[in-house]
Amino acid sequence: AFQRLADGSGRLRVPVVFLTNAGNCLRSAKARELSQALGLEVSPEQVILSHSPLQLFSQFHQRCMLVAGQGPVEENAYNLGFKHVVTIEALRKAYPLLDMVDLSRRPKELPPPTTGFPTIEGVILFGEPVRWETSLQLIADVLLSNGNPGAELQDVPYPHLPILACNMDLLWMAEAKMPRFGHGTFLLCLESIYKKVTGRELKYEALIGKPSPVTYHYAQYLIQKQAEKQGWKAPIRRLYAVGDNPMSDVYGANLYNNYLKSAQQNQVQAGLKRSPQAASPQAEVSLELRNDCNNSVESCESILVCTGVYRHDVNVSKKTEACTVFHGHRDFCFDPSLVEASYIVQDVDDAVQLAFKKENWS
Repeated sequence: AFQRLADGSGRLRVPVVFLTNAGNCLRSAKARELSQALGLEVSPEQVILSHSPLQLFSQFHQRCMLVAGQGPVEENAYNLGFKHVVTIEALRKAYPLLDMVDLSRRPKELPPPTTGFPTIEGVILFGEPVRWETSLQLIADVLLSNGNPGAELQDVPYPHLPILACNMDLLWMAEAKMPRFGHGTFLLCLESIYKKVTGRELKYEALIGKPSPVTYHYAQYLIQKQAEKQGWKAPIRRLYAVGDNPMSDVYGANLYNNYLKSAQQNQVQAGLKRSPQAASPQAEVSLELRNDCNNSVESCESILVCTGVYRHDVNVSKKTEACTVFHGHRDFCFDPSLVEASYIVQDVDDAVQLAFKKENWS
């Protein structure tokens, strides 16, 4: 597939963006990994991790943010523009009496009171952590105490501190025969615990990563930048989104396709009101982004491959497929038509050949 997309010197001759809901690494590391795997030159500017669009959320960059996940979460936060970051581990170390599930990690003696620890002003959920019970407990503590988890609980603050969450995938496909729990499963746990404890809904300031429209718009922006750099004269009319997960890859591409259609009709506001994410903050960011890059793109075609989460059974009727259980996030209303791909092919090579055929490329 990538030999078709590359020229003789191993450089991509077609603008390509690698859009992943992974977020537990640096863009540069993911670019190196892809370059080695594919045998061609992939730059960090061609990689969008689940958290990459957080660069746009500058209103939170000066706040003291608690970051959860695994991998280089601090470095990722600083690279995105955040100036003050506290990790779950640093919070646990400052308040050793908070993490009580694992008996072997409980303090043997009563620690001295914590002093001088900053008040937390928001939470970034980069991805699924390693010790779920520790992260769930400490994030809940921060939300319930308005950022001062060492304080005695008076009244539960609501609305709570802002939460920025990246990657909503309930499941993802690894080497196991069955899909594995993703960050969406962790978010589901946090939402359930918060509601059970407080009686109120957990709210997100932003949900980014696939299938959020702001993520696809960011991908469009980077693709158009690549086309300019490669000296393309003709404007890009169609995007082809290839993926194996109907609930994130296809749902997101189709949702963005709807956004593009409504934008063309100069009814962006009306279109966003009709979309499943009606009042979401990322809709506003999409509008800002839309003004930053030219609007030549008319459609986003979704191409589903059968080499990952999705397994195509020719005996299953379309009607049965449409009635599948919704694995998407709570805040994205289920529209069965959005999980139906424009095309279903066997693998990425077939997807590339299909795009070439549609574009009349050799």
